Amino acid sequence: MEKITIKVEGMVCGGCENRVKNALSTIKGVEKVEASHKIGEVTILAKEEISRSILEEKIEDIGFEVVKED
Repeated sequence: MEKITIKVEGMVCGGCENRVKNALSTIKGVEKVEASHKIGEVTILAKEEISRSILEEKIEDIGFEVVKED
């Protein structure tokens, strides 16, 4: 199991969290998604290796901003 954490800006409520969860759940290999608008973070558990860029692109496609880590 691979755990990926992504910082996200723009989630302001539970509805936003659900949009992110639903979008990421459609990606092959994603087992579980947890999103928190309070801390601005999404955690993905994947049963196989998934490119971080694919996950980030899906988040941005639905209107949220991924905070790039240095």
